[in-house]
Amino acid sequence: MLTDADREAAFPRLGGHAVHDQSINTFVLFDQLEWQTGGGDGVLNVDSKGWIGRDVNRLWFRAEGEGERTDVEHAEAHVLYGRAVARWWGVVAGVRQDVGPGPNRTWAAVGVQGLAPYWFEVEATAYVGAEGRTHVRLETEYELLITNRLVLQPLAEVEIYGKSDPERGIGAGLSSADIGLRVRYEFKREFAPYVGVTWNHKFFDTADFAREDGESVRSTRLALGVRLWF
Repeated sequence: MLTDADREAAFPRLGGHAVHDQSINTFVLFDQLEWQTGGGDGVLNVDSKGWIGRDVNRLWFRAEGEGERTDVEHAEAHVLYGRAVARWWGVVAGVRQDVGPGPNRTWAAVGVQGLAPYWFEVEATAYVGAEGRTHVRLETEYELLITNRLVLQPLAEVEIYGKSDPERGIGAGLSSADIGLRVRYEFKREFAPYVGVTWNHKFFDTADFAREDGESVRSTRLALGVRLWF
């Protein structure tokens, strides 16, 4: 005859476990940490992002910049609150700070980010700044596995401004487009050196400002770098 002790031995009480969305996690990605060269002096380019939080609510940061040696040509940083609203999509809102060229600018930001059909990563962010300035940035990238460790990563980014900002060399309307194509080899998923090529094109009033400053409106550069995450 079964006793309570027998039942306890056969079906021991299991302790509780932490629900995934209640634990706090972190993630940091240096998607681009590279040296670019071509058509002039080489530049260091950095593009990073990360978050801390749970499954639904997170604090995001984005930081990117470009400079020659010790001189920073331009840099920007975001601090954003993000909330998941669908399986593959989230909304973000917060602030962005721009540094150089010209006067610094501060923007309020709101946007969406996630995975579009066919696994395209998408970021679409709208900004509002002082004196009625507006800005929209659209960015998409894709990762194509050539082998289990060799990855081809195309990327495209478009900038649109609502009004001209001559002090920063930015014109109203479609301002610039950047396209990159990088091939990386993942020695580890967290560490992958790569080589690639980038194309930049300035348009309309932004191109006119560049010509007035003696700058090129088109550039092609070779990129050598490493992709890191932890």
